Amino acid sequence: MIGAGLYTTSGFALSDLHSPFLVLLAWGIGGLLALCGAIAYGALATRFAQSGGEYLYLSKTLHPAAGSVAGVVSMIAGFTGAMAISALTFETCLLEIAGQKWSCPHGLIATAVIGFAAIQHLFRVRLGIQLQTAVVLMKLVLLVVFLLVAASLSPERWAGSLSSSSEQTDVSLAVFATSLMWITFSYCGFNAAIYCADEVQHPERTIPRAMLVGTAVVTLFYLLMNAVFVLAPPSEQIAGQQQIATIAARYVAGDHFAILMGFTIALSLYTSVSAMTLTGPRVYAKMADDGILPKIFRFQKDAPKAGILCQAVAAILIVHMASLQQLLTYLGFTLSVSAALSVGMLIWHSWKIREPKLNWWQTAASLIYVVTTLLIAYLSASRYPLESLWGLSTLVAGLILYGVRRREFS
Repeated sequence: MIGAGLYTTSGFALSDLHSPFLVLLAWGIGGLLALCGAIAYGALATRFAQSGGEYLYLSKTLHPAAGSVAGVVSMIAGFTGAMAISALTFETCLLEIAGQKWSCPHGLIATAVIGFAAIQHLFRVRLGIQLQTAVVLMKLVLLVVFLLVAASLSPERWAGSLSSSSEQTDVSLAVFATSLMWITFSYCGFNAAIYCADEVQHPERTIPRAMLVGTAVVTLFYLLMNAVFVLAPPSEQIAGQQQIATIAARYVAGDHFAILMGFTIALSLYTSVSAMTLTGPRVYAKMADDGILPKIFRFQKDAPKAGILCQAVAAILIVHMASLQQLLTYLGFTLSVSAALSVGMLIWHSWKIREPKLNWWQTAASLIYVVTTLLIAYLSASRYPLESLWGLSTLVAGLILYGVRRREFS
């Protein structure tokens, strides 16, 4: 979960909302929404303890065509596009650390990061997972160090920062919803465990617990990190800036600490690329098993190698096609609609089948998630119609793929 969104979103949000407190409110609402989603996805994982994610859930509860749409959303937006965002942010972060010492073509470093992650998971699956775990732990330790250093700031430093914040807080609901959609993208990884359910022991118990505990911990962590990002430096220094984390680190403890923070961010972004390289091809393998994708996307020995390679190539293409803010808006809209549809089908499936029946808090969490997510997506689409049309075209592509593959098998 802790990836590019944490280190970039608040700068864009502050530029729109003009208030650090509104930004933190949006992060808190995003966390509550992610917790509702984790509860709902936990119920889905209990019913369908298999890999495949939204593709599997919608295929089983609504129609294989809906599953195909969700699978294409996962391929293009959920994994490939998200990998491109993390890799691009990695490149920007590394070049900022280097200053004027390095010069390279746009996208070259991002391409290398995606390629290395593909190699990591292509051959030795267990070794790749062990490396992923080690790097994540190292990242968390470094981020906790950042919080501890920030906590040592004198009260006068914090007071000066707060007094320099803009007093303009009159924003429209559509503007707030757009910032909230960017922020919900930062929480998107809360459901990543569902994509590897076939490879988890006791998935009906392990996966719901992992998602709920993980989401709660990350929500608290996000609030603490963003409190430093938007409250420590003066607002005019960070509003609209992409590298808000390194700017905050420089303000907290100087240039050397900003360099350390930059390396921490780069490490964090690589783990995001690596995690999506691991999980995404598992969805494609499930789609290949069901005939939606060609058989080449199935597992070869212990890894879905064709899926890993194709996903890496597609992510590299996206790196060279879109800006970071465009990607954030497109991915936030597309993934929100797909996730809301999956949770909505959970409610419908429970009402229709009645066994196993949702309890009251699972029902409440599911309803909150669906209604709020769709409302955010609608309000954001009214402000950024072009990126939303890209999202709708992705949904249509899923229907076209299903129609083509069905005709081949008929």
